[in-house]
Amino acid sequence: MSKSFIVSCIFLVINISYSYGQNNNLKNLYQLSDAKTRSISPENFTGEKGKGGMATLEEGSAAKAARKLGQGWKVNPYIHIQPGETFTLGEINGSGIINHIWMTPVGDYRLMIFRFYWDDEKEPSVEVPVGDFFAAGWGIMNEPQINSATMAVNPRSGFNSYWQMPFRKKCRITMENLSDKKATVYYQINYSLEKVEKETPYFHAQFRRVNELPFKEVFTIVDGIKGKGQYVGTYLAHGARKSGWWGEGEVKFYMDGDKEFPTICTTGEEDYFLGSYGYNDRKIDGKMYYDSFSSLYAGFYEVKDPEIEGFVGIFGQYRWHVLDPIRFDEDLRITVQSLGWGPDGYLPLKDDLASVAYWYQIEPHNKFPKLPSNEKLIIKKKVK
Repeated sequence: MSKSFIVSCIFLVINISYSYGQNNNLKNLYQLSDAKTRSISPENFTGEKGKGGMATLEEGSAAKAARKLGQGWKVNPYIHIQPGETFTLGEINGSGIINHIWMTPVGDYRLMIFRFYWDDEKEPSVEVPVGDFFAAGWGIMNEPQINSATMAVNPRSGFNSYWQMPFRKKCRITMENLSDKKATVYYQINYSLEKVEKETPYFHAQFRRVNELPFKEVFTIVDGIKGKGQYVGTYLAHGARKSGWWGEGEVKFYMDGDKEFPTICTTGEEDYFLGSYGYNDRKIDGKMYYDSFSSLYAGFYEVKDPEIEGFVGIFGQYRWHVLDPIRFDEDLRITVQSLGWGPDGYLPLKDDLASVAYWYQIEPHNKFPKLPSNEKLIIKKKVK
């Protein structure tokens, strides 16, 4: 092997690692890149270089608080979204990757709809209520603490996504306020402007909810996925209606032409979310107790809100397939059984199940099902 060939190979490796910014990790974090870092927030809606913090007192959302300080002093840190309004949080032209999203929304999370559009598509690739997108589906003041590799929820409502979201021509991110009250959003979208290869798959996320699930029917986490891609995560909000254990149901992955029986069939709901034996459930003085956990790729938490109507237990679970993506070539459908444990064995349940499915696929994607009505989206509170 000639020295010139070896030198050429080394130069090629260095050039590739220097040119692109994706696939960062601790082993290569020191390597430089030609990618350009940009950030969109209410202090810089366009993300342009040198254009942050320019809002004046005449236009700033926090003008009253900054009135004695003026331009450059946190004049516009948040936006309001009026009832029925759709607000464009960010629009980026060119090729790049969304690296991180931080957000603190104030309003009815289930009625604040997050949407992402890649390139020139008319139908969104992401359409999810904002709380559920960040694995916090039980409403404001019921946020969990999540310490995972791709999502973090920090006290009190610091929502963070680290899913990498590439686009080749442009991207547009919106939020629709379906409620009859004004919503407020603090947010920051951090991204890199860089080359994205032609065959790169795009990020998708879809929401489903059934309340209550009909007896002996399975809950569909997602279906209608067509094309080639890989499934990377599940969030499931589970409202239990009967006392006792509620998580016996199997999660099933039907892929690439599977009909009656799936290729992947898990052994139970808590097993799929990487727990076991009912998350150490136990009854003390008539009350159920569980052990919550939050790890890099899976977690479980309980919500204790006496104002939420209709449930004896309220739970959230996440599973990120970062190191074990579910790969599919043609199609994918995922279901979970709502199954408890009774005196005679397994007991089909009629629980409240809401999910978010996260995956990457080559475009185009199938149009998503229409979101439920407001009445079927909201989490009902007891009438005082």
